[in-house]
Amino acid sequence: MDATENLNDFFWHLLFPSRLIIKSQEGLCALFGRYSKVRFAVITDIHGNGAALKAVLSDINQRNDVDHIYCLGDMIAIGPDTNEVLDMLFSRTDVSMITGNHDEAVLSLLKDEVYPRSHLHVYPHHDWIATRMDPIYVPKLESLPRVIQKTINNKSLLFTHYHMEKTKITKHISEDPFSEIKEPSLENLEKLFKNNKEHLICFGHHHPVHFFSNDKTIFLNPGSLGCYDKPIARYGIVTISNDKIDVKLRELVYDNNEFLRSYDELKVTDRQLILEIFHGNQPIG
Repeated sequence: MDATENLNDFFWHLLFPSRLIIKSQEGLCALFGRYSKVRFAVITDIHGNGAALKAVLSDINQRNDVDHIYCLGDMIAIGPDTNEVLDMLFSRTDVSMITGNHDEAVLSLLKDEVYPRSHLHVYPHHDWIATRMDPIYVPKLESLPRVIQKTINNKSLLFTHYHMEKTKITKHISEDPFSEIKEPSLENLEKLFKNNKEHLICFGHHHPVHFFSNDKTIFLNPGSLGCYDKPIARYGIVTISNDKIDVKLRELVYDNNEFLRSYDELKVTDRQLILEIFHGNQPIG
């Protein structure tokens, strides 16, 4: 936040001391030719990495300028910190969550529903996760939507784990509702979301960062928060004010040694493969 922005906010707050009231009265803001600035964080694909999530939430708390957090699915699986991650998320009042394919596949086991054939290669791992998840989180995860749509300061926003055809949005996870992953490029994302008209589309699922835009839409995937080949946790900050959408990508260095050691200590199913594919066989200090 630069000095000009701070000065503007100072005088704005002198006129209207309660930011919360102003945020809820966009008509009043429009009367003065200005919408209230709204800033939110976008996190995705935590994948049971409690240390990475703790680092990101601490960073957000210290900023003291983030109004809300949108979590785009795959909170669990791959990493072993299922209950810790879910507790950190569900205990907050400023987090909106949607489900991802891993969350729903684990739920299908816990609810004795059809498990997706496309995920059979990770069935033993999902079973390991399911047997260790506190049952209190089953109804909480069940209650989450797959998609969130919002309008903020006249800008339309879509939050989804990944693209889904309209006819598949309500399909069970066993019917593979999420579209096939495409490599990150503006052309691929324009084709994938060709029927969407939102100004900002936020998603996850594919772990690399995606940040592309054309004259109509910004496509944002801040990268997996919990899976990376470096001890870095990634997330995004979006600021919407007047007619502008500003995106900042954040990378936080954190200590992941204890987290990586826990794979062996807990005898996580498929741990060697996971540490290689999702954490790059990082050296453990």
